[in-house]
Amino acid sequence: MHGYLNLHQEAFFGPTGLEYRRCGGYARIATRLRELRAQHPNHLLFDGGDTFHGTRPVVATEGGILPPILNELGIAAMTAHWEFAHGPARLRELVSQLNYPLLAANIYHEDSGELAYAPTLLLETAGLRVGIIGLACPIVDKTMPAHFSTGLRFTNGVAELPGHVQRLRNEERADVIILLSHCGFPQDVALLEDCPGIDVCLSSHTHNRLYKPFEAGGALVIQSGSHGSFLGQLTLTVEAGRVVSHTHELHEISESIAPDAALQTRIDAALEPFAALNETVGTTDTGLHRLTSVECPADDFLLASLQALVPADLYFSNGWRYGAPIAPGPVLLNDLYDLVPMDPEIQTAELTGAELHEMLEKNLEGTYSQNPLHQMGGYVKRTLGLKAYFKAENPKGSRLQAVFVQGKALDPARTYSAAFITSQGVPPKFGRNRQKTGQHIVAAMRTYLAQHRPLVVQPHDTFIVV
Repeated sequence: MHGYLNLHQEAFFGPTGLEYRRCGGYARIATRLRELRAQHPNHLLFDGGDTFHGTRPVVATEGGILPPILNELGIAAMTAHWEFAHGPARLRELVSQLNYPLLAANIYHEDSGELAYAPTLLLETAGLRVGIIGLACPIVDKTMPAHFSTGLRFTNGVAELPGHVQRLRNEERADVIILLSHCGFPQDVALLEDCPGIDVCLSSHTHNRLYKPFEAGGALVIQSGSHGSFLGQLTLTVEAGRVVSHTHELHEISESIAPDAALQTRIDAALEPFAALNETVGTTDTGLHRLTSVECPADDFLLASLQALVPADLYFSNGWRYGAPIAPGPVLLNDLYDLVPMDPEIQTAELTGAELHEMLEKNLEGTYSQNPLHQMGGYVKRTLGLKAYFKAENPKGSRLQAVFVQGKALDPARTYSAAFITSQGVPPKFGRNRQKTGQHIVAAMRTYLAQHRPLVVQPHDTFIVV
């Protein structure tokens, strides 16, 4: 969901380019759920995570705006990723307010070695015993800001999964086993191929819109887009402990769905303190999206805003997938926060050419690793001021073919200045002389929009796949 309480823009692939229309919102999801439950009285609903982060109201309340809304949906269980943005202690508070559990078989307390959350859940529906295994996103303590994982250790689930499958089958007598995972589609496929015995994988993290299930290791894998724009429905026929047939539909939560009146009233009341976000701050002729893994107009705009404010050789942001697109037309303040809801302070640092090369290779490995379990989530790092030619299919450490900074070949011994947002833009291990500028990125984007009416974004071609 990434925190989208109401209708928002979504982008769709069309024959001549991207097409935009409004989707989503919990009140419309509630209506669709009511219709589906009337048709299928034996049902279970799951949340794959990325729920308590992604929009300004959710970030400003550290997720507190959501539990009263989520508790109206009849969710059976969830797992997590960006939920840790407010710190592990805050997430425990939020989970205690929910009427369903957070499952994670791969998160441990560093001090005791004990699991931080329940790993599994056993439910009954249609006379069947359904075992659910949760796997949270394993990158939280590896690539996310340090405060996300204070006192916790995350694994990729490889060691844990087989034991839970065997226990649920043999001791808990589960007829069906579901993996509720926020590891990512390629990662889940790799896990399933090495761990037979799972019937269904409800995959998240990589924002795939799977219009039919993918089969891996005997399991049906579905993933249902992002931002709550879609609702995945998988209907199983089970005989003698075996899934013998299935149907699947990826429902678009379209604007034409009538919102549940009571829930919409609750949402509207919760959003009243954030009415100022509806201010129009500019206009754009370019659709601003993050649907492409190598450069995107949303972050080209973000980095151009940064460049206009802070002098540097290089500019960096993280390759985030989240953030509803901004369609051509008026731009609201809310739209800017959707791109970077935490409104981070702009920072500067100095990196050598050798460090820059290492940082880029590390990012490319995390995006395109030939081992899915080594992919660290997100897209290619968003940059301005450089041009890099690379081979995505090459082994780790050998993808970059040529790199240029400000039109000149990268010099490993030279020191370059960089401006960036968040530690994901320039990880702490790289560079020196880090400084805070006192400037924040939302204000920078707002100023840039005021100076460019309408906004037109041209590709920078910073990364070229060869």
